[in-house]
Amino acid sequence: MTADAASARTARPDAPPTREPSDRGPRARGRTAYLRYAAGKAGGAVVSLLAVLVTSFFLFRLIPGDPVKFMTGGRPVSAEQLAAYRREFGLDLPLWEQFTDYCGKALTGDLGTSYQFRAPVIDKIADALPNTLLLTGTAFVLYSALGIFLGTRSAWHHGRIGDRVNTGLALTLYSIPSFWLGLLLVIVFSVGAGPIPGLFPTGGMESGGKEGLAYAVDVAHHLVLPVITLVAVEYGQTLLVTRSALLDEMGSDYLTTARAKGLRDDLVRRRHAVPNALLPTVTLIFVNLGRTVAGVILVETVFSWPGLGGLFYQALSVPDLPLIQGLFFVFAAAVIVMNTLADLVYPLLDPRVGR
Repeated sequence: MTADAASARTARPDAPPTREPSDRGPRARGRTAYLRYAAGKAGGAVVSLLAVLVTSFFLFRLIPGDPVKFMTGGRPVSAEQLAAYRREFGLDLPLWEQFTDYCGKALTGDLGTSYQFRAPVIDKIADALPNTLLLTGTAFVLYSALGIFLGTRSAWHHGRIGDRVNTGLALTLYSIPSFWLGLLLVIVFSVGAGPIPGLFPTGGMESGGKEGLAYAVDVAHHLVLPVITLVAVEYGQTLLVTRSALLDEMGSDYLTTARAKGLRDDLVRRRHAVPNALLPTVTLIFVNLGRTVAGVILVETVFSWPGLGGLFYQALSVPDLPLIQGLFFVFAAAVIVMNTLADLVYPLLDPRVGR
């Protein structure tokens, strides 16, 4: 308290205390603005999840095929037996009753019972999720690190032979369908082609009958080809986004100032240019992180990997409506949640976002 404020307080005991200037005001306003921003993003995510819940119910009922006939296994059955199956799974109810029942159960975590497995959908998803996370999570770490590293190098040395080679290879691999590349790798490195022997399994996650370290090595052996497929196809996108964002930053005045101070090029790149070019790359990383839960349906199908993607393919062939709806909701929810997290991280990287 200043001397003038103290004397005023002594002269007027009933006067309210004088507040000294403080820098807490701007920080408090910043926190309030961030909370409003976060609440808006969270509300948008909830609305998107509800929209996905509604869409997943009606969309997959357009798929041709009768799940009740699939459940009979092609055996001749009477009309009474077909009606019994329909009553068992609620397919005899009007569509609006099926919809309200589905939404009510989904909001409590009950995604229904699979037609073909006769098991809760949430249990089937929980069984397959670790396998998908192992495959796509491993690939995600590798292609994100590779794309950011090569994208940074290409941008910093743009126009040189290394930049042209990296960019051309990334564009080529990114435009190749993942299932086609997977099949090619199976033919060459699993079946064997010419002088190249079959070095890797043709599919599956394990050979069976192994435990401990031998089991881990066996799973890693099965991982090689599907991970290479995903990394080869996906790293190019991260490389191109990182390269483009960094090229936009390289003409900025603050980099010229940093060089004028005598900083080496690698320090200027690591400490100044790359952190300021991270926003587009962060967006892509979070989107790809959401996709690790969804997996890659075609790649898991080509390599017979027992994950969520392969499970989704099996469900589509029936069609197993509860399993399809549950998987679609989980896939979409993973992407929505990760996009929301990316939005919440933006203001921490750049305070101008969200104001």
